[in-house]
Amino acid sequence: MRIGALRFWTAVVCGLAVAPTCVSAEDGFDTEHIFGFMIGTDVGNPGEREFQTQTTGRFGKGGGTYRALAQEVEIEVVPLPNFRIELGGTASWHDITGVPDIDDRRQFNFQGASLDLRYRLLDRERAPFGLTIAAELHGDRIDEISGAKGRMYGTDFRLAFDRELVPNFVIGALNLIYQPEWARFELAGVSERSSTIGAAFGGLVRVRPNVLLGGEMRYFRQYEGIGLGELSGQALFVGPTAYFQLSEQSRLTLSWSMQAWGRPAGTGGNLDLVNFERHQARLVFGVNF
Repeated sequence: MRIGALRFWTAVVCGLAVAPTCVSAEDGFDTEHIFGFMIGTDVGNPGEREFQTQTTGRFGKGGGTYRALAQEVEIEVVPLPNFRIELGGTASWHDITGVPDIDDRRQFNFQGASLDLRYRLLDRERAPFGLTIAAELHGDRIDEISGAKGRMYGTDFRLAFDRELVPNFVIGALNLIYQPEWARFELAGVSERSSTIGAAFGGLVRVRPNVLLGGEMRYFRQYEGIGLGELSGQALFVGPTAYFQLSEQSRLTLSWSMQAWGRPAGTGGNLDLVNFERHQARLVFGVNF
């Protein structure tokens, strides 16, 4: 845990040292991409197009060695005011050895595709807070956790709120999350349904015109069945986030989270390493074109 945090903050310090100082801050914040695992309420201006790469890492289970990386490539367009569309494709790499209830594997595969739709209901510049509804639909041939082959479908529904707590200096955001999932695994021939609900809070402070630093706290409860049936487990993740506006056209977001508390259903302990990972990390790079 300490090594992971040290590496993250080393990257942040290096970024602060090399980040360009000629980029000036606009009035207020553009929250579309400044968070790591969360989303803001801004969706861009009509006619904008962006290319984005997103790398997500998951590390550590209840035993053995567990490392999983997902590399997603995305194209974003804003065809109408307050409405954004994003298309993405994901490749994944798994290195799993000796983890209970997960087969050993070391593999790289094309995982699947996704469609992300967002609509902003309230603009915080004209309302007390910003409000956006989002739905990300995905279809996969590889399970993102175990790496097993099959057919996986799911949706990530979110309500996103944000508000400038101190104008042009401090921004806060809240996400309410519901994630129903359905999977049928190829070798086992069994189907599984699950659902996750959660709430996430994040805050960022502008430390330089082109640099924001802060953190995110996310709480999840996972259930059997898509209708929130029997509780499977719960976990709380906390960690730092850093955002760099590299130029007028490009940006970089770094985020790392550790499981600070968790509990699988029916057992004790302070962590849930059955349904969740010990560490999660994300790096997002985007450019307008």
